[in-house]
Amino acid sequence: MTRPTSTTPRRRFTRRTLSTIIWVVVLVAAVAVVLYPLAWMFSASFKPNSEFGSNQGFLPNDPTIDNYVKVLSGVAGIPLGQFFVNSLLLAIGSVVGTVISASMAAYAFARLDFRGRPVFFTLMIGTLLLPFHVLIIPQYMIFRNLGMIDTYWPLLIGKFLATEAFFVFLMVQFIRQLPRELDEAARIDGAGHARIYFGITLPLIKPALISSSIFAFIWSWNDFLGPLLYLNSPDKYPLPLALRIFNDQTSVSDYGATIAVSVLALVPVMLFFIVFQRFLVEGVATQGLKG
Repeated sequence: MTRPTSTTPRRRFTRRTLSTIIWVVVLVAAVAVVLYPLAWMFSASFKPNSEFGSNQGFLPNDPTIDNYVKVLSGVAGIPLGQFFVNSLLLAIGSVVGTVISASMAAYAFARLDFRGRPVFFTLMIGTLLLPFHVLIIPQYMIFRNLGMIDTYWPLLIGKFLATEAFFVFLMVQFIRQLPRELDEAARIDGAGHARIYFGITLPLIKPALISSSIFAFIWSWNDFLGPLLYLNSPDKYPLPLALRIFNDQTSVSDYGATIAVSVLALVPVMLFFIVFQRFLVEGVATQGLKG
């Protein structure tokens, strides 16, 4: 009677240990597959140009920092820091405009009762089905007639007008989950829509705000087509266009310098995500508890 009871916990412990080891191995393998391109790009940034056609391995045979020295010296006579500042201005402007305008539009759709609200909301969601390429020519003609070409306005003005339907829809869903009793209690205390929006709604939809900020920052930082259409002066170019200029300086592409610029361009995005993903996870967890 005592032998089965003594061996059963050991068997259970062995099965648990084995299953845990298998899961750890699978997760480590998945992480390695996901991170391998980043690790390869970082390693390749130290390769001289002569090795890109001959050395197919992960590590460089003759590592060098000349790629970073060449990149940091500037692109087409413009300091690399200027391109970083331009990208940062566009990214921060996109985040601020998206968070403000999308949250206001979402509050209106979720909490205000006005004529035609379902129709307008449906039309807004329908804009998600429109390909960006269909809107290129009309938008370019509008901004050209307004004299905004070669400025940042075409890239930022839409962010402050709630044209990003995805973020509006995301915040609408969060606001609809909030109990209306909070709004009613605030109205009894004499609060209007502005006070309810700033004092109640915004703090409670923090996960949606942070998620929108992360996506808006990354999309703006990596945007290539928009700046290519509306910007003409090289000193106003963001990093994606600076990378293109660097490749066009000579007839032969400088792969080492190109990868070095790509590594430097990834650093702000990774830092932004690392800083804010903690708030994103905490916000999602607390949102589930509130419901």
